[in-house]
Amino acid sequence: MAMPTPVNGMITDAVTQANVSVLGDAPAMAMGAIFQSLSHSTGILFENAVSSQQQLNIAAQASTNQGVIQIYSVPPMSAAVATSKIANSDVPDNMLSLMTALRATTS
Repeated sequence: MAMPTPVNGMITDAVTQANVSVLGDAPAMAMGAIFQSLSHSTGILFENAVSSQQQLNIAAQASTNQGVIQIYSVPPMSAAVATSKIANSDVPDNMLSLMTALRATTS
């Protein structure tokens, strides 16, 4: 100590050591806070991914239901005509591309 003070030297040493301890612990506490923040953000990321997958599954089920409803609502003769027209067009290729893209996003 540079100047004599009315406070006991043992008290000032204890306060100084406590301050040094706080400064020494600060980096570890900061890293702990960063790791907690990172793990929380990662948890939210996975929650959002699961929610997105659920929404995509709902959309896929709804589109499948609409397709089945359309298939069952068409009379047999017009279905045969439509099937022959579709078979001679590029619709099957487009449908296969769409199904491949949908499976790629849900996997």
